[in-house]
Amino acid sequence: MKISIQKIKAKSPLPLEEDVDVSELEELNNDIRKIPPVHVNGEATTQGNQITFDLTISGTMILPCARTLADVEYPFTIKAVEIFSTSPYHKEGEDEIHEVHGEVLDLTPYIKENILLEVPLQVFADDVEEKTVDEGQGWNLVDENSKQEPKIDPRLAKLNQFFDDSSNQKD
Repeated sequence: MKISIQKIKAKSPLPLEEDVDVSELEELNNDIRKIPPVHVNGEATTQGNQITFDLTISGTMILPCARTLADVEYPFTIKAVEIFSTSPYHKEGEDEIHEVHGEVLDLTPYIKENILLEVPLQVFADDVEEKTVDEGQGWNLVDENSKQEPKIDPRLAKLNQFFDDSSNQKD
C-alpha cells in the first residue's frame, strides 16, 4: 500500500481504503497457514512534519488448532496508529515515530507487523470431536472403556506351542 507524500499533504485528511496482499506472512510465520488479502481503511493526516495514519485492518487468517492441528478460521480487526516524520532532523527510534525515506510511503510492512502482533498463541476449533484423529498409520487411539485382546507376537507363537506340548507329555 504505497501513498505519495505530496498527495497526503495536498489533501489532509486523506481517506484510505484498499485491499492489501499480505500472503508473504504465510512463509514468514509457521502458524499462519493461509491469509487472504486484508482490508485496510482509515485516514492520513498531516501536522507540521508529521504524518499520522489512523488505520483499521480487518481480515481472516487460517491457523492450526492447538489440539487437533485442523484449520481454524480466525477473524481479526486491528486498530493501528502509525506516525511518520518528514523532518531530516528526526532520529529513528524516538517515540515510535518512523522516518520517511523518499517521496512515496509504503505502509505494507507496518500492516504486516500489526498482523503478526495479532496472531494468538493458541486457537481451538469449535467442533473438536469431528476433527479429532482416532487412528493413523501404525497406531490407533484407545480409551479406558475399550477392551483389548492380548496379541501374541508371531515370533513367539511357536514358543507358546512348545510349552503346551511339553505339559501334555508329563501327564
